[in-house]
Amino acid sequence: MRKKNTDVGKTQTVGTLIGAGAVFDGNINAPETIRIDGSLNGDCTCKENVILGTDGVIIGNISALNVTLSGRVTGDIHVQGRLELFSTAKVTGNVTARSLIVDEDACFDGKCTMTTAQADPSTKPFDRKKAKAAEQEEISTIE
Repeated sequence: MRKKNTDVGKTQTVGTLIGAGAVFDGNINAPETIRIDGSLNGDCTCKENVILGTDGVIIGNISALNVTLSGRVTGDIHVQGRLELFSTAKVTGNVTARSLIVDEDACFDGKCTMTTAQADPSTKPFDRKKAKAAEQEEISTIE
């Protein structure tokens, strides 16, 4: 776990902003990074990053490339890359991510599924029989 940190999304370029005190009812699709400091009652789908500020609230599902949370989420989160929960974050719902970073005092109530990076088509899947045969061959050359 990392130490407490609440400095979220200060250096990222934001294309869409739901400001503090604003309430958005409905689903939102954003082609670029979205920052939410108010409330979103609906699903959030973003091709880039989702940043939820300390006072931000999302009641709905999130799907994005990367997600950085300091606020409260009630819903499932699907992240292709990194999900980061800062110390003030509270998540109730299931999470799917390639990378998960959780600060001390962050709260997560749900199931987490870790995924791998997209497979490189040039790599072949692990073949247990070939590995065992290579191991046996190596042992026989040592003896």
